[in-house]
Amino acid sequence: MTLTTQLYTLLSMIGMGACFGASLDTYQLFLKRPVRGRVVVFIHDILFWLVQAVAVFYILLFVNQGELRFYAFLALVCGFAAYQSLLKKGYMLVLHAVIICIKETYAFLKKLLHLLIVKPIVGIFLAIVAIVTFLGRLLFSFFRTILRIIWLIIRVFFAPIVWIMGLICKLLPKPFTTKAISLYNRGRGFLKRTKNYIQRTYRTWKNGDKDKKE
Repeated sequence: MTLTTQLYTLLSMIGMGACFGASLDTYQLFLKRPVRGRVVVFIHDILFWLVQAVAVFYILLFVNQGELRFYAFLALVCGFAAYQSLLKKGYMLVLHAVIICIKETYAFLKKLLHLLIVKPIVGIFLAIVAIVTFLGRLLFSFFRTILRIIWLIIRVFFAPIVWIMGLICKLLPKPFTTKAISLYNRGRGFLKRTKNYIQRTYRTWKNGDKDKKE
């Protein structure tokens, strides 16, 4: 191993020691060890140390083909100590500022998304529901009016016929008259039941609509 390679190895390990200190502080900040379960902390710790070991080995492999010397460990310790004494305070301030900035950005984007996308979609949906409800009530009122007009026309149209049929029935034999009156009463009862059913349906729908509004 040449002197230049040894110098590169020494500097890289000092840098890795400082990076290890920053990584450890970042890991501790995000892990929140007091509120985590022991198994979760144990698994995370193992994964953290494995990642750090792989990173150190990768740097050594890149700098000196993976040759591990005793001074490399000393350089790691020196880098870690330099970070703890010189860089930790500034790094933690920057890290907290970045976290706060990310949180504020996320909250802003969330509010912006709600204002520009969610609210318009909800407003459009409510407008469509209101329009459909209004058109449904309008059509129902229209058909109810048409049915009333038809019912009135039927009554006006059939009133003379009923009166004439009554006179004719009086002149016909009694058995025939009884049968005709029975058929008439059945037809009249059917029409009356139909009208009552429509009226009940309308009242039920109207009361249900009022309950929803309340």
